[in-house]
Amino acid sequence: MTFKIAVYGVRSNEVAYFNDLNKYDYTLTLISENLTHENVETAKGHDAVLLRANNVADKQNLDILNSYGIKYVFSRTVGIGHVDLSAAAANNQIVANVPGYSPRAVGELAFILGATQLRHVVQAADNTYKGDFVVAPELFATEIHDVTVGIFGTGSLGRAEAKLWHALGANVIAYDVYENEEAKEYLTYTSENEVLSQADLVSLHVPHIPGKNDQYFNADYINQMKKGAILVNTARAEITDENAIIAAVKSGQLGGFATDVVSDERMVIGKDFSGKSTPVPVVDEMRALYPKVLITPHIGSYTGEALTDMISISFDNFHDVLESGNSKNIVKS
Repeated sequence: MTFKIAVYGVRSNEVAYFNDLNKYDYTLTLISENLTHENVETAKGHDAVLLRANNVADKQNLDILNSYGIKYVFSRTVGIGHVDLSAAAANNQIVANVPGYSPRAVGELAFILGATQLRHVVQAADNTYKGDFVVAPELFATEIHDVTVGIFGTGSLGRAEAKLWHALGANVIAYDVYENEEAKEYLTYTSENEVLSQADLVSLHVPHIPGKNDQYFNADYINQMKKGAILVNTARAEITDENAIIAAVKSGQLGGFATDVVSDERMVIGKDFSGKSTPVPVVDEMRALYPKVLITPHIGSYTGEALTDMISISFDNFHDVLESGNSKNIVKS
């Protein structure tokens, strides 16, 4: 008897990966839409669901899945904020995640966004696209080897970015409650205040802990940064005060902002709002500041290497639980 998994949020270019990596011969139903209240019935007849960020696994959907006999609610992501862990526990549903995947994917994007802003690449390209080939003063830049980069959070993602800056000769400083000894080969740990006051670019790799560090990177932090410094966020929008960031870009306190994450992502990411407003006003305010503000649609982990890790580890999670009743990646409430 085969194990049936409904997999949600599968993009067309990801289908081959799921099929090729299916070494346990699960019966897969690959669904392009994210799991929502409206399409939860598509899970009926399956033994498990495999989700991604922005899928809806709240109490309402978990209760419905439970009524279908679905006891395995797994996510192919690190973050599990989209899963109501308390409701899952009440239903005796097992939740598992992928605690890590190709750290270079997010680290590289953070580096590219930061370097793009430092060299004013998008501003220059936008000017010439419009026919303006003037070498304007605002396009003047500093070479990377003379730049100080500040990293907030030196987990695997922050370290991956730090290595890239270090390789090009930048001075890399960092803050983390838990210092990584190996990372000291290519970065220098210091205080939050020192990172903010010394860095020409600050990059955030801090996990969001709901109720504990919401909007902690606020106006107070921004005002401690060097005037005209760049801010990059490839972590979670919830750790920043986006209104404070907008105000700082407008005032010139921030020379630019680049982000791969936005507030209320479920309402925005994966949808086309060409020529019109989004349902999230703060996102539109940031869009209006382009190219001083660059937004990418949460593509940090959108690489073949990261996708391979996500799928392989997810399949291993199912296999471990089915074989032994346990997995090292089970998440408790």
